[in-house]
Amino acid sequence: QVHLEESGGGLVQAGGSLRLSCAASGRTFSSYVLGWFRQAPGKEREFVALIDRSGADTYVNSVKGRFTISRDNAKDTVYLQMNNTRLEDTATYYCNVIPPMNSWGQGTQVTVSS
Repeated sequence: QVHLEESGGGLVQAGGSLRLSCAASGRTFSSYVLGWFRQAPGKEREFVALIDRSGADTYVNSVKGRFTISRDNAKDTVYLQMNNTRLEDTATYYCNVIPPMNSWGQGTQVTVSS
C-alpha cells in the first residue's frame, strides 16, 4: 500500500496560480495511476484530474485548460498546477491512487479569494 501526503495549498487571489504536491511512499510509485480530488464545504468529494503510468492525463471539465497534473517518478511525487484560479476552486484537495484507496490523507486547503 502507498502512503500519500498533500501540501502546497494556501490563499490565492482569483486568477492566480498555485502548485500542489503529493509525496508518496512506496517502492512501486511509478506503477500507480494517480489522481487529485477536491471537496468543497457542504459538497461531496469530486474527481479533478488523473495521470496514468505513461503520463497521459484526464481532467474534469471545470478545470480543463487551467489545471495541469504531472508526476515525477524519481521523486515519488505528483503535482497539480492550478492556473487562472476561480472562487469555485476553493476546496480541500486530496491525492489518491486510482481507483482510490479507502483511506484518505488530510488534504491541503486551497482558498481562492476575490
